[in-house]
Amino acid sequence: QVHLVESGGGLVQAGGSLTLSCVVSVNITNLYGMAWHRQAPEKQRELVGVITSPTITPDYVDSVKGRFSISRDDKKNTIYLSMNNLKPEDTGIYYCQGWVKQLYWGQGTQVTVSS
Repeated sequence: QVHLVESGGGLVQAGGSLTLSCVVSVNITNLYGMAWHRQAPEKQRELVGVITSPTITPDYVDSVKGRFSISRDDKKNTIYLSMNNLKPEDTGIYYCQGWVKQLYWGQGTQVTVSS
């Protein structure tokens, strides 16, 4: 069983920054990939970005390109989502996801961007 725990959410003004963390209970090099998703109120969950290996550049949804960045620390079994120039439309619950033979999800962390 793989457990993921997100942290780092909070309330920030538009234009501000936040960094989310996702700690994984297993060696993340054993996972096929990891991703960040988000779900805004009354909207479907959407993929924000994906990271598959340390040597492959992460991929992002167009709406966050140039503002968000995913990184990983394999020694800490942690991935990060650095978010800059935040906008009110970035508000939502952010979820960490990992996969190997099945999908695993964290419980989510709330990000609220005020205008």
